[in-house]
Formats: sequence, structure tokens, C-alpha cells
Amino acid sequence: MRTEKSPSGPWGVMASFDSPGQLLSAIARAKQAGYKDMEAYTPYPNEEVIEALGHHHSKVPLLTLVAALAGGCGGFALASWVSMQAYPMNIGGRPLMSWVAFIPVTFETTVLAAGLTAAIGMILLNGLPEPYHPVFNAPGFERASQDRFFLCIEATDPKFDSKEARSFLSTLHPIEVVDVAP
Repeated sequence: MRTEKSPSGPWGVMASFDSPGQLLSAIARAKQAGYKDMEAYTPYPNEEVIEALGHHHSKVPLLTLVAALAGGCGGFALASWVSMQAYPMNIGGRPLMSWVAFIPVTFETTVLAAGLTAAIGMILLNGLPEPYHPVFNAPGFERASQDRFFLCIEATDPKFDSKEARSFLSTLHPIEVVDVAP
């Protein structure tokens, strides 16, 4: 999310709706009207809203896969190096490179690297922590976590004009249209 302030005027204009269907319709009509910088807020995750806004898939799964492979290779390499180079022990004539014995270490380092990367990647790629956002000050926005669906046209949109955005959102039959102060 962007939290830049516009030079003058509101940070954006936000409309609230009763249902996800109304929100999806509003997003489609806003896109048809030429608005690009929009954000939707819903009380629960909604894949249709995410697709309608055009959000692309996350990079977290790819980062997790790369980290898992690196962690597994690193764990196996560490166990091999320790067993063959750093502290070799010939017990009962067994080979120094006994890969079966390295499977638990390899598995655990794979899980560790993948888990840490997934958690840290998700936090960083989502821009968290974000203790303040201008929409938190919008009247009635606390209902976004209860039963309301919100569409905000941000001032960073090239087509944004506060009065035009407000009148456009009013044509979508929302419950309420409010300016979002910076």
C-alpha cells in the first residue's frame, strides 16, 4: 500500500457497500471509468476481489521454494563436510559418506529455511508492520473488519479528482461516500 500524501486535498475517496457483489460491481465500473489506483477492504479474504483489482500472485511461494532448496543443500553439505572432513569417525568400517544418516539434518534445514523465508518474506512483501494508514481515520471504517465492504480510489490515480471521484462513487449506490484525510 502507498501512503503518500497528495499535495492538497484528501488521500482518496472511499465508498462502503453491503455485499461483496456490490463491491465487485463497483470495482468493474471504476475500471471501466478509467481508475487504476484503487484498493478494496473486506471483512474476510475474497479471491474474486483480489482478481478484480488485478493484484498479481505473491512472490512468497517462489522465495520459499528457493530457500527450501538452499536449506536442504546447505544442511546436506554441512553434514557431509562434518562427517568426511571436519570430524571423520571410522566406526566398524562404515563409510564416511553415509547419505542415509544425513536425511534428518537435510529435512530439518529445509523446513527451517523455508519457514523463516516464508514468514519474513510475507511480512516484508506486505509492507508490514504498518501501524498507521490514512483509511483508519475514515468514518465508519472500523466496520471493514465486521460487515462492510469498502472501495477506495486513491489520490495517486492519474485520473483522480476529489469531486469527480466522489460523484462517480455516488452513482454506484453505496451506503456512504467519504473523503479519506491524509
